[in-house]
Amino acid sequence: MPLTRTEIRDHIGVITLDHAAKRNALSRELIDEVISALEQFRTRRLRVAILRAPPGARVWSAGHDVDELPESRRDPLGWDDPLRHLIREIEAFPAPVIAMIEGTVWGGACETAFACDLIVATPEATFAVTPARLGVPYNIAGVLTFLNAATLRIGKEMAFTARPVSAERAERLGMINYVVPSEELESFTFGLAQTICGNAPLSIAVMKEQLRILAGAHPMSPQGFERVQGLRRVVYDSHDYREGIRAFKEKRPPVFRGE
Repeated sequence: MPLTRTEIRDHIGVITLDHAAKRNALSRELIDEVISALEQFRTRRLRVAILRAPPGARVWSAGHDVDELPESRRDPLGWDDPLRHLIREIEAFPAPVIAMIEGTVWGGACETAFACDLIVATPEATFAVTPARLGVPYNIAGVLTFLNAATLRIGKEMAFTARPVSAERAERLGMINYVVPSEELESFTFGLAQTICGNAPLSIAVMKEQLRILAGAHPMSPQGFERVQGLRRVVYDSHDYREGIRAFKEKRPPVFRGE
């Protein structure tokens, strides 16, 4: 059974995450379907893509499918992780991608939303960066996505506390573009998409790629890169990483020891 639904309205492609049984968790299978839809939209030269959950969803996406994360001694979020492929596809898609948000957005789904070019959310939406709850070490590219969406202090707050940020606060901080009532979410988002469709697609594609390159222009020495990677290995080789994953699967609070 498909985990997503796609629709095309004129020059606008819509991808709906539709796996309620797992709260739209970003499993390999679901991500493959989203990437396949984006490839179809690219082939058809659509001018906007919209990523959404079903109308009225309480959870936009629960983030990483924790059941697919390794339990120990292997990088859980490496270059070939499905989420990394999804983020790269969204960033490289040659037209704007709009995240239309209803419900809660957790962990890797937060990065997915922040990787989109524009974000429209309802007042009830919340955004939470949750790797600290699982003892998971986040990767460098993912951290940069968060830093491009929020200031350093807000990024630290979200990463350290794992507490959700409301849509109203996220809009005030410049993390998302618009907060609109739930009954207006669809009409507002499609109106925004139609406005974009009325502009020159090649100009937009070039500016999107320019902005992507500039947003990632953070020089780092080889020594610095190795240091950051080494820090990540400290976490995924630890007791706390194994404990966090097992506790989630066993539906109990984790007992972290800092080792």
